Amino acid sequence: MNHVPHTPTAGGRPGSEAPGGLLYQGADWSFDTLRHCYDAIERIADEELRLEIYPNRIEVITAEQMLDVYTSHGMPLIYKHWSFGKRFVGHENAYRRGLMGLAYEVVINSSPCISYLMEENSATMQALVIAHAAFGHNHFFRNNRIFREWTDPSGILDYLEFARSYIARCEERHGMRAVERILDAAHALQNQGVHRHSGAKLIDLKAEQQRDRERREHEERSFNDLWRTLPTGKLVAASDSQSERRRRLGLPEENLLYFLEKHAPKLAPWEREVIRIVRLIAQYFYPQPQAKMMNEGCATWVHSEIMSRLHEQGRIDDAAYLEVIHSTTNVITQPGFDSPGGGSFNPYALGYAMMSDIARACTDPTEEDRRWFPDIAGNNDAIGTLKHAWSEYRDESFIQQFLSPAVMRRFRMFRLLDDVSKPYLLVDDIHDEAGYREIRRALARSYDPSHFYADIEIVDLDLSGDRCLRLEHRTQAGQLLAEQDARASLRHLAELWGYEVKLIELDPQTDTVLATHSAAPLRVN
Repeated sequence: MNHVPHTPTAGGRPGSEAPGGLLYQGADWSFDTLRHCYDAIERIADEELRLEIYPNRIEVITAEQMLDVYTSHGMPLIYKHWSFGKRFVGHENAYRRGLMGLAYEVVINSSPCISYLMEENSATMQALVIAHAAFGHNHFFRNNRIFREWTDPSGILDYLEFARSYIARCEERHGMRAVERILDAAHALQNQGVHRHSGAKLIDLKAEQQRDRERREHEERSFNDLWRTLPTGKLVAASDSQSERRRRLGLPEENLLYFLEKHAPKLAPWEREVIRIVRLIAQYFYPQPQAKMMNEGCATWVHSEIMSRLHEQGRIDDAAYLEVIHSTTNVITQPGFDSPGGGSFNPYALGYAMMSDIARACTDPTEEDRRWFPDIAGNNDAIGTLKHAWSEYRDESFIQQFLSPAVMRRFRMFRLLDDVSKPYLLVDDIHDEAGYREIRRALARSYDPSHFYADIEIVDLDLSGDRCLRLEHRTQAGQLLAEQDARASLRHLAELWGYEVKLIELDPQTDTVLATHSAAPLRVN
């Protein structure tokens, strides 16, 4: 793995310009080519687009290394687990058989911001992905509010190193099978292992290792107070009223891994720390799906602008620019609703279309733009408007605020009414004056984070009896959990809790019980 470290500065290094004005010709490239391209791209990003980024680190990797990056969530280092190897084999087989392609790059929300470039890329694609990842994604990671509030880019790499070494030590002391059992269960529950409310405190990853010993001692004292038994076999906490018991346990609790880490009665301290590691890494990725369309749209718009300017300046030739157009067009293609793989919006396509439409409305507005967007139409500040949007919105609110009739018409959007009592689907809104606002509202709702995760909470536990843990799932429009998936997830939950767990699915409007699931731990303690 080769890397080209680079800290952004205003302008390039003396003597760094490629001879003859062109940065390169043809498909071949060298590391000098990458440096020339980086300097030219950086100048446009800094002086014309006014992007604000983390320091960059660019690494060139092979196809096999890119497959390895896929298996570890794009992170440069992570603990060992069999699922990563299984995923690697699956991706590798599909790639070798031509059933899947590889991304031209992978970028990491860290400081320095790490961008992986495939060594098989042509010189043009290397320049394009530097603009896309090292500047487009990098700016979005650094400036978007949800990433600023929820992630600590300066600490994630150190924390991943701590996590890898800690789990390796646990495997040496307790055996791989014991560690694997905890990781399997925690991975199965990690989507329900994050804090989602906006008041959650940003985790200081750098201080996690330093506070580990004090935290473990405090939690062990709290754990003993909660589960201490009297000679009669009754729990002290069993005398509490239900409301007092729930208050002491912090119920209801949506973060299942957090509750298990703090209160599961049979877990050893090292097992709690492994659960915490999985939980914090899952929390770090929590913002990603909430701003995926904006993030990809921002990066695609940035690379398109930068590569266009390089062509206008004579830094890349017509052949290279045609390659840029071809690649970008492939990325932003939107399949039809009835196409294989269709049915949802390509985040690159919708994001890029909305970014381009905002820039157009700022500089060349129509009367329709002035009615819909009076605050930005004709303000002649496309860069400032886009930077504000990239900073202050996530996908849901961005669509609600900026999706225009022009984009709806271009994508031929319509809305279906799925009435379960009827044998057909009804098209109740199309891209016309009467349907614009309803379509925009419905599309924004589909990007609501509440649609990504089931609304499941721990609501109570029986301290005086069988210590059964009780959960509730408040369904959306009567959508129940898949029986097999619910049963498998509950088994993992029961393994960590140590006793039986029960999950009730409720209609949120009437509190009617729609389904009940239960599981008991397989391990006998």
